[in-house]
Amino acid sequence: MHKDFKGWLKQHEGRAYELHEKHVNPVFVKMLRTIGFDKGYTRGEGCYLWDSAGNKYLDLLTGWGVFALGRNHPKVKAIMSQLIDQDMPNLVRMECSLLSGLVAERLVTHAGAGLERVFFCNSGAECVEGAIKFARCSTGRQEIVYCDHGFHGLTTGSLALNGADFFRERFGDLMPGTRKVPFNDLEALERELASKKAAAFIVEPVQGKSCEVVKDGYLAEAQRICKKHGTLLVLDEIQTGLGRTGRWFCFQHWPDVQPDIVCCSKILSGGYVPVGAIITTAKVMDCVFNSMERCVVHSNTFGQNDLAMAAALATLYVIEEDKLVENAAIMGEYAMTRLREIGKGCPFVTDVRGKGLMFGIDFARPRESLKLKMAWDMLHKLNFGVFGQMIIIPLLQKHRILTQVAGYHTEVIKFLPPMTVTKQDMDWFLAAMQDVLDETQRFPGTAWDTVLGLAKRAMKA
Repeated sequence: MHKDFKGWLKQHEGRAYELHEKHVNPVFVKMLRTIGFDKGYTRGEGCYLWDSAGNKYLDLLTGWGVFALGRNHPKVKAIMSQLIDQDMPNLVRMECSLLSGLVAERLVTHAGAGLERVFFCNSGAECVEGAIKFARCSTGRQEIVYCDHGFHGLTTGSLALNGADFFRERFGDLMPGTRKVPFNDLEALERELASKKAAAFIVEPVQGKSCEVVKDGYLAEAQRICKKHGTLLVLDEIQTGLGRTGRWFCFQHWPDVQPDIVCCSKILSGGYVPVGAIITTAKVMDCVFNSMERCVVHSNTFGQNDLAMAAALATLYVIEEDKLVENAAIMGEYAMTRLREIGKGCPFVTDVRGKGLMFGIDFARPRESLKLKMAWDMLHKLNFGVFGQMIIIPLLQKHRILTQVAGYHTEVIKFLPPMTVTKQDMDWFLAAMQDVLDETQRFPGTAWDTVLGLAKRAMKA
């Protein structure tokens, strides 16, 4: 196999869904087949995917935000290839890695705000788990405050901070000492922190499951309240960080915000090797690693591995050299401005919101058309939250654009274009959205027939 891996792999073409159905997750396979997403992609390059029939797709899902540089970026690929050829002394452990030091240096330079230290791990959820420990160690407190509708990962600790009950159901008792507040509600935050029991308040500047953005002034005031009550401010920038919102970090849209801990991952991988980074102040880190005896009191097996660090370093280099932060700001503003214009003509659209290249469209029951109200009500009696499939299915099947609903039991469609996206790509997407939204207003019609059939099948599943 090692002499001709590509040839060996080719012998198994077409088996992916069979293998997953038998050995991995048969329900996921069923879901993909039900909505027609079982395409069998064979190649990815830049903003695009290709299936086995040679059809080209625009990828606005980007692996849940991982492929912000596009897929198989040539500069990242070249750096990774050079590293593999070097036979590096990887993960010696009783040694300090040059690569991880260089990544840390670049991250704190772009983060600023007094953030000086970096702990490397393997994923966004692991970043959140580490942030919980760091906050508890630093403050001597146990409780963590989080926001309604927030999403911070699905490991046990991060799941305890999940604002949606759906993800928590049937997994038993989770980490104690967590308390939920409404998003963007400073009065509620003040009440929760006044007990002086909270080690940290964790919040996403743009919520991943709704694309709701913190209000102007919210983070600065939340920071003031946290300092007043001795609580650390933790920003989950796992999806918003490293340029996606048009700033290196989303919190930088608002002056004077200085978080105690920032979590980032996804984009940092370059789409090649999983990696996460907890960026924090020296004060917090020195509380955790406060003696030689405790110098590895928090650690992991694969953190700082050479492949992950090379991918991270290459990613930061590409973002800088190709001016992708600037492109995210320009293309995001263009897309949302045009979507708001298009949305005015569709009675189901209630909001277009987000930052940079992380944005979503919210749908709701129309206010005027009796016929469309009846259609909406009929659909929702069958299955709440399935309306979004009327958008994403034709986007894929008719227009070859891949995206997803923002979360379970929600009416929000979310878009995460690559930061390399062009105006031509955006115009492809915007023309498709115009067509799909127009089709939702034709009842009865093929779009409604499709989604009503889907809702009925989901009820039987």
